[in-house]
Amino acid sequence: MGLFNKLFGSKKKEEKKMEKLNIGIILGSTRQGRVSPQVGEWVKSIADKRGDANYEIVDIADFELPFLGTTDGTEPGIAAWNEKLASLDGFVFIVQEYNHSITGALKNALDFAREAWNNKAAGIVSYGSTGGARAAEHLRGICGELKIADVRTHPTLSLFTDFENGTTFKPQDLHTDNVTAMLDEVVAWSGALKTLR
Repeated sequence: MGLFNKLFGSKKKEEKKMEKLNIGIILGSTRQGRVSPQVGEWVKSIADKRGDANYEIVDIADFELPFLGTTDGTEPGIAAWNEKLASLDGFVFIVQEYNHSITGALKNALDFAREAWNNKAAGIVSYGSTGGARAAEHLRGICGELKIADVRTHPTLSLFTDFENGTTFKPQDLHTDNVTAMLDEVVAWSGALKTLR
């Protein structure tokens, strides 16, 4: 019995690991000096303690996407971006507010894919002078068009109380509960929507 468990027990563990959902934490800014990597790593640190999904940081800057409509679409980053999105079951968008909306880089990245977004769930973590709420609302409209089901719980971070000098991320403890609740919803919805794909 011991040998059987040794041989097949590890296989079952591997199968169970493979059954976990894959959730991408998408960094929504590409500019120099951005703070989205700090926020994304903080969300991932909370998510990784859960053990309920495979979480990874997805940085749109890594794909070097051209501006939509200015290219013939053959750049390798475009195909790589779509492949990455296709491998994910759900998303958490790290969104900063620029001029009452999302960044141009995030909008461009959203527009460079279509089917890879469909029938998946997403959570939003936003920040800005008003917690990034206006950017998040714009993103919700875009998500609807891309058939992304955005969840209700929405952690909002203030540039005044959650960042030191606007550059060093120091979140208040109260946000941890909101991130946890948001991840609960993302995982539940991602699992349910996977049955449609």
